[in-house]
Amino acid sequence: MKRKLTLVAALVLAVAGSAMAQTSIATLRGGTPLDTESEPPAMAKEINSDLRQVRNYPEQPPLIPHKIDGYQIDLNANKCLSCHSRAAVEISQAPMISITHFMNRDNQFLASVTPRRYFCNQCHVVQTDARPLVENGFVDIDQVLDYVKNNQGSSD
Repeated sequence: MKRKLTLVAALVLAVAGSAMAQTSIATLRGGTPLDTESEPPAMAKEINSDLRQVRNYPEQPPLIPHKIDGYQIDLNANKCLSCHSRAAVEISQAPMISITHFMNRDNQFLASVTPRRYFCNQCHVVQTDARPLVENGFVDIDQVLDYVKNNQGSSD
């Protein structure tokens, strides 16, 4: 009996503690309580500039700098490959997909895109003009190397 009371007391304290924490922790929900649905923000506009976008973190898959509305990407067809495949890049002038997309899970190179890399939009997304949800201090390695090169020999 004593053990049951201790367990119930611990549960009550945990629930009360989490309710108190909800009021003091900043979240992406703003001031909306967890048990309330908030009005979602408007969808951000897609950027359709065809300009390569800067990456926000190391190893980020490149962003798609154009609209892909209506692109068929399924077991029967992949519209992306009509411009980004090895055979098409000379005509389309689009960047070729990475050589890693031709490697199977055993790191063997295939003649065509590996099935695990065939569905482009599971990693690559269209860029939008949405404001960042959190601050990002990522600095690309090229910027770091430029900084080092330009500041060599200067004394601190």
